[in-house]
Amino acid sequence: MRYAEEYEGSYGVDVFAADAALDARAAFIRRTYLHVFGAIVAFIGLEAIVFNVEAIKMPIVTAIGNNWWMALVGFMIVTWLADRWAHSGASESVQYLGLGLYVLAEAIIFVPLLFMAQLHGPDIIPAAAGLTMFIFGGLTMIVMITKQDFSFLRGILWLCSIAALGLILASWLFGFTLGIVFVVAMIVLMCGFILYYTSNVLHHYRTDQHVAAALALFGAIATLFWYVLRLMMYLSEE
Repeated sequence: MRYAEEYEGSYGVDVFAADAALDARAAFIRRTYLHVFGAIVAFIGLEAIVFNVEAIKMPIVTAIGNNWWMALVGFMIVTWLADRWAHSGASESVQYLGLGLYVLAEAIIFVPLLFMAQLHGPDIIPAAAGLTMFIFGGLTMIVMITKQDFSFLRGILWLCSIAALGLILASWLFGFTLGIVFVVAMIVLMCGFILYYTSNVLHHYRTDQHVAAALALFGAIATLFWYVLRLMMYLSEE
């Protein structure tokens, strides 16, 4: 640790946050969460624009609703590209372009779900957003207080993600509904990803990778919000 601090201070290079000097580590964590907050604000702003302009909202709802699998594949491609840009060693502008592209993609693919949620009641979206942030805050506190490294979850999380994608594909091919149990399972899975990515911020990102770390955390928050919102829609129907 001491060697890392001297090396960073003497040569100005970026090291892993876990090995950085205390002030450099704190600055990295602060930048990361400021960027997460900025991404959330940008997402809310984009949705506000879309839902206040009927000429934008309804074409998106119709296009994605009629071509869900094409939209999903397109979203996955954009996610891969944005993540690659954000994690690249290229200029900071390219990293920000990746984060911005990802926020835009999330905002677009969320439009039909938010539109349907509005039909279930005016309180569902704010309640789902509040619960999502409460869960995220609680999980973040667990990692920050315990300093636990959750990188051992990586293999389990990705295997479960592949299984979930397979179930989604099977439901589309064979016409069955996944239901509330699947939604709850996905919420648990996203909680695992938040633990994993938050511990990565403490242990496995370099101090110059705040944009990439913010993208990973924002992606987990957005997906958690997606399934919390779906859960509340299910419960409102009962």
